[in-house]
Amino acid sequence: MDADKPLHERVVSQGEEAIGKLAQELLESSVVTGALSAAFETRERAMRAQELALSALNLPSAGDLGRITRRLRNVSQRLEAVEDGLDRLEQRTDRLDQLGESERGIPTVEVRLDALEAALARVESALATDKPLGSQP
Repeated sequence: MDADKPLHERVVSQGEEAIGKLAQELLESSVVTGALSAAFETRERAMRAQELALSALNLPSAGDLGRITRRLRNVSQRLEAVEDGLDRLEQRTDRLDQLGESERGIPTVEVRLDALEAALARVESALATDKPLGSQP
């Protein structure tokens, strides 16, 4: 089956196999895994020492700046939501103001209620005195 492939594909395939075997052997090697573990532990200790040194100098670390950035972004999003709510409220009050201005020529509900109360009083007084409803007092 390999004979059907062009030369460059066979070379690439054999190279990949060789690199894969080497990587597998390195990963299985206790010396290499121990060295990698030690390197990662050393890196962690160095990062902790750096953060302690920055803290002693009262300077923010990269982690502190990241936390502050996330909090600031959160506050900014909340503020935008509040601003959007205020904009919607302002639009509603503007619409109500415009509605009130357009109805100034039309009697308000209170004026109409007063007229109805007066008419009802006339009806009651007419019924009490047995006058015809068409005549006004």
